[in-house]
Amino acid sequence: MAWNEPGNKGSKDPWGNKGGNDKGPPDLDEVFRNLSKRFGGKGGNSAPGQPFNSSILIVFALIALIIWALSGLYTVKEAERGVLLRFGQHIGEVSSGLHWKATFIDEVTTVDVETFRSVPASGSMLTSDENVVKVELVVQYSVSDAYEYLFSAVDANASLREATDSALRYVIGHNRMDDILTTGRDAIRRDTWKELERIIEPYKIGLQIRDVNFLPARPPEEVKDAFDDAISAQEDEQRFIREAEAYSREIEPKARGQVERMSQQANAYKQRVVLEAEGKVARFEKLLPEYKAAPSVTRTRLYLDAMQEVMSGTNKVLIDAKNNGNLMYLPLDKLMNNNKADGKAAEPEVERHINSVSGSANIPMTSVPTDGRLSREERTRQGRG
Repeated sequence: MAWNEPGNKGSKDPWGNKGGNDKGPPDLDEVFRNLSKRFGGKGGNSAPGQPFNSSILIVFALIALIIWALSGLYTVKEAERGVLLRFGQHIGEVSSGLHWKATFIDEVTTVDVETFRSVPASGSMLTSDENVVKVELVVQYSVSDAYEYLFSAVDANASLREATDSALRYVIGHNRMDDILTTGRDAIRRDTWKELERIIEPYKIGLQIRDVNFLPARPPEEVKDAFDDAISAQEDEQRFIREAEAYSREIEPKARGQVERMSQQANAYKQRVVLEAEGKVARFEKLLPEYKAAPSVTRTRLYLDAMQEVMSGTNKVLIDAKNNGNLMYLPLDKLMNNNKADGKAAEPEVERHINSVSGSANIPMTSVPTDGRLSREERTRQGRG
């Protein structure tokens, strides 16, 4: 006889109850009927054996549907882009704002695409002239493609870091140490930028290089003082070059002005000489008929005019060579200068002194011995007389 038959009173049920007097486990039908009553259903009229009313299923389904729908709401920030996957397959990107996705079907991963990130690179590297230099570099970048950034590489940031180190070592290895430490820093920065973009382009990691900052390189400590002196000398060279350029800009306008002034003076001199020559030609053309009419008189007159022009600017001394004992000379220049200072005419004064010399009277004459020992100045004056 089974344990649940009415006659088997002494048997125990699986829950440890003795006989049929003890209560068994709660009736599931009774539980669902009570729940149906609470929600307004008619559980009391349910037929025996019906687990629960169909309205209960509808209520639970609606509640579950509402919860599922609300769980699909999400927000993408202004600086972010969302990568939408459906069953793991990429179907597009989501812009900023409020969106909805099907939970358990769609998956959205957001990526910050506007913030600038940086990756450093440094180390001791070998240059083309076989020197060791310590360099530091900082690369600033941003995400250009969110899907490629997430799924084209295991770690896009690590890939960029390795590419930066490779590009820097390549560029440093093809430049001399002097250029790296001094004037070639900007060229090295541009070359490193180009080389880094060339390396990451085939991998499509969704990153864009925004800037490359090449920090000041340092030589080894053993030769740092010598390189500091070399850098100081190059700075002095650049300073001297700038000073020379400034001096050139200052002197050049003055030189141009001086050249222009000399050119104008030369033109004026040229015009003056041409005009004087033309005047002389005109004078000689007018003089030619007179010369043909009286050649001797004209030659004498030309000679006298020429001698007057030549002798007007020289010292003149009048010498009396007839006196056997003393050499008598008359300083006409001093007399004429004195007359000009007194405001008197020179010609009457000269005539008066000449008359005095001829009479050996009024004007004191200077007498010098004529024994053949004349001074150089006196012999010169004699020659001029």
